[in-house]
Amino acid sequence: MEKKACIAMVPCPGHGHLIPLLEFAKLLLLHHGNDFHVTFLIPTLGPPSPSTIAIIDTLPSNIHFTFLPPINIQDLHLQSPNPVPQMILTVRHSLPSLRQSLSSLSSRTKLVALVLDQFSLDALHLAKEFKISSYIAYSSGAATLSFELSFPKFDESVPESEFLDFEQTMDVPGCGYASFKVKDLPDPILFHRSSDVYTTYLSVCQKSLLVDGIIVNTFNDLEPEAIRALQQGKALRTPSPSVYPVGPVVAQPKQKTEVDECVAWLNHQPSKSVLYVCFGSGGTLSQEQINEIAFGLELSGHKFLWVVRVPSEIPNAGYVIGEKEKDPIQYLPPGFVNRTKGQGLVVPSWAPQIEILAHGSTGGFLSHCGWNSTLESIVHGVPMIAWPLFAEQRMNAILLTDELRVAVRPQGDKEDRMVKRDEIAEVVKRIMDHNDEEGLEMRKRIQDLSDAAAVALSENGSSTKALSSLAHELLNKSI
Repeated sequence: MEKKACIAMVPCPGHGHLIPLLEFAKLLLLHHGNDFHVTFLIPTLGPPSPSTIAIIDTLPSNIHFTFLPPINIQDLHLQSPNPVPQMILTVRHSLPSLRQSLSSLSSRTKLVALVLDQFSLDALHLAKEFKISSYIAYSSGAATLSFELSFPKFDESVPESEFLDFEQTMDVPGCGYASFKVKDLPDPILFHRSSDVYTTYLSVCQKSLLVDGIIVNTFNDLEPEAIRALQQGKALRTPSPSVYPVGPVVAQPKQKTEVDECVAWLNHQPSKSVLYVCFGSGGTLSQEQINEIAFGLELSGHKFLWVVRVPSEIPNAGYVIGEKEKDPIQYLPPGFVNRTKGQGLVVPSWAPQIEILAHGSTGGFLSHCGWNSTLESIVHGVPMIAWPLFAEQRMNAILLTDELRVAVRPQGDKEDRMVKRDEIAEVVKRIMDHNDEEGLEMRKRIQDLSDAAAVALSENGSSTKALSSLAHELLNKSI
């Protein structure tokens, strides 16, 4: 049996959940590699994608991995296209093989903890079965976590007739900068209470209260009040799990022998002159909205690098297998690519986001406000245009615009919610015009946050101390 303590990590399907967990494992082992090694047990919906395999192949030798037998999507009997039940059910159907893998792991290592994604919590009972500690590696920020831990009480206390009023407000502990309306909260609560989306999400929130600790990808200067509320248990009437803010945990720019097309193009652009436009790994827009963005970018006159995806009326349709087979460029307005050849670069489906945000020519980010993208933009000091689509992204957008004031947000048409070209051009100019006072103030504020993020991760920083506290707790349990 190995002397190092072993931590088993179980992500749920989706790069947005796998990558933060991998980056956390790297960070833990960077600081405490003499004490631990990590094994990933990865539930899969079908065979692993080439991009997933490419990510796994870059892992250091003290991170091991096992792909659990793939689950057939037909066996999940999904009632809706929402990804939450899909992720949860994939893990649930993987429990027999997960138990086998944990049994094998415990027989040959000193297994001390099970670290789960929030949507892998169906595996929580296995921690008790193997007499090990349980943790969530939470993939969003402290504000959303505070909401989710307090949500079960909210669900109990609010009549269904009131809850269906999307204009009703809810005070989230530690988030005094906003009284969130129901329509601003994570997507699953917008479904009817009897739906599988709502009930599975509520179950996730209830199970989150039962773990030993929650590892949050945030840092004190980013969400001080929300972190304080969580650590003092203000989100609950009962004792809450220990909370460890260890962020920002983001991927680092890769050193490549071949220069990517996007980076090569950025190399020839002036400093801070390019607006990067991307809606994450799965965010999608309607055909009409794509047209308006295209005309708005053209009208703004500012340089842009746009990652275009096949249009859809479903905002998270990019997660659907098979969409990538189509060519997104063909859905742009006729003549747009040729007319803007000197102004912008359009790339289909995917781009090296970390390298783009870290590049000196990137001056702004039109973002869906996913938490990974938000942290990456903050780390690299890039102000944002907030354009939330689904999940908890509206909460993130309110944090960025109302509290941190490092982003602007288009309002869109009140009737059809479409953001028209004139407004798009206007917000682009607000954030990209270097003579605009508002834009200059945003740049200063986000650079201050970027500096604070670096301090948090420094040797004596708050996040490094939180990580050390977690490692100490895990080592004590291994004795």
